Amino acid sequence: MSEERRKVVEHRLMRAHETLTAAKLLLDNNQCLSAVNRLYYACFYAVTALLETRGLASSKHSGVLSLFNKNFVKPGAITGDSGTFYKHLYHKRHEGDYTDFAEFTNERVSEMYATAANFIADISRLVEKEFQN
Repeated sequence: MSEERRKVVEHRLMRAHETLTAAKLLLDNNQCLSAVNRLYYACFYAVTALLETRGLASSKHSGVLSLFNKNFVKPGAITGDSGTFYKHLYHKRHEGDYTDFAEFTNERVSEMYATAANFIADISRLVEKEFQN
């Protein structure tokens, strides 16, 4: 892997962790709609970092989801549960951003936060393996 690609991957993982922290701050202040948005983007940055390790990219969020499923979930590098979570978060972010009167409870978003933190940790470990190859 080129040094330039490695820097992009590391930057995206840093953004994933930073955005996860922002989601927690929003959640702690009962800003659930915004927290869901930040949770999605935290996971999105992690997924795009993982895709970059193999030179994969898409200009659309749906394309990122598709590439993630095709290259990491279906082959078993990432669990099906993680793939399902990312797809669920993709839809919840869309619902929160574009649906009038969308509501998320603090309890539910707290669960999503915990799952997102684990998801990003799993992606980070996989990125490390990709760096070693």
